[in-house]
Amino acid sequence: MLGTRRGAARLSEQATNQSVDQVAGLVARSRAGKRLSIVAPMHDEAPVLDGFFARIEAATADLGVDLEIVCVDDGSRDATLAALALRAGRDARVKVVALARNFGKEAALTAGIDAASGDMVVPIDADLQDPPELIAEFVRLWERGYDVVYGARADRSSDTALKRSSARLFYNFFNRVSDLAIPESAGDFRLMDRAVVEALKLLPERNRFMKGLFAWVGFRQIGVPYVRPRRLAGTSSFGYLRLLRFATDGITSFSTAPLRIWTGVGLAGALLAVLAALGLIVMVLVRGRQVPGYASLMVVILLGFAVQMIAFGVLGEYVGRLYQEVKGRPIYIVRARLGFD
Repeated sequence: MLGTRRGAARLSEQATNQSVDQVAGLVARSRAGKRLSIVAPMHDEAPVLDGFFARIEAATADLGVDLEIVCVDDGSRDATLAALALRAGRDARVKVVALARNFGKEAALTAGIDAASGDMVVPIDADLQDPPELIAEFVRLWERGYDVVYGARADRSSDTALKRSSARLFYNFFNRVSDLAIPESAGDFRLMDRAVVEALKLLPERNRFMKGLFAWVGFRQIGVPYVRPRRLAGTSSFGYLRLLRFATDGITSFSTAPLRIWTGVGLAGALLAVLAALGLIVMVLVRGRQVPGYASLMVVILLGFAVQMIAFGVLGEYVGRLYQEVKGRPIYIVRARLGFD
């Protein structure tokens, strides 16, 4: 009786999925004969490599697809590159892209995506805060017809309270000021169809905010919630100052709202100045000539100067990004490639 109920429930779920797929215009795919590329940017990740590869191999063993693991060494100072080279020599599925120096995670992720040859590409962090076991669900949804299947962090209790609140604030602010909406708590961990990867390769900007680029290209996307565990070992290289810079890059890359805000501030200041001038005229006409106080005058001058400096700083952020783009330097430089044909 119980088996009958489970069978009926499974058939009901399949029927529901089919109706949803029809409404969404999804076209089913087959994983047979396809290749899955795992892309892992790495910087000083030697302590976690054994655990990382063990979890990846266990999570992908029964998927029925060809596997390649593209590891990008982003200028590591420890034994990461040596360990990756040793593993690439033993396992033909492991391929290594060694960058000439530390270019940052966004550049390293771009290098890995450029080097991946799979029909499906999955960026993942080597610290295993993104569980490889979720890849099977990603592939299943890709088979249903979704082009992007991203992991949505339903629980970030492994992060500090400050990091959780700052992330929530950033996503809320970004989605308000930008025409582009990023799914809240979505990271780089996702599966992308080859068509999405080719679209990403058409975006040449140097100041890369990958979460925004993933959302900008569009396609049919769906999220899979998961609980984010703690790092397998080591500590994150993203401190709060670096995260602040990262957030600034994201906002200035996809929104001109900070510039428009200062236009509003300038108009409001001009209106206040006109009102203040009218008030002074009225005071002179009613009470006679008055000499303004030194303290109030200094407060107004210093406040106006501070507002101007902040506005110049915001403008400078955009000018600096134009300067980086105009120079046309490559996003990354590859020093060596191991395991590639």
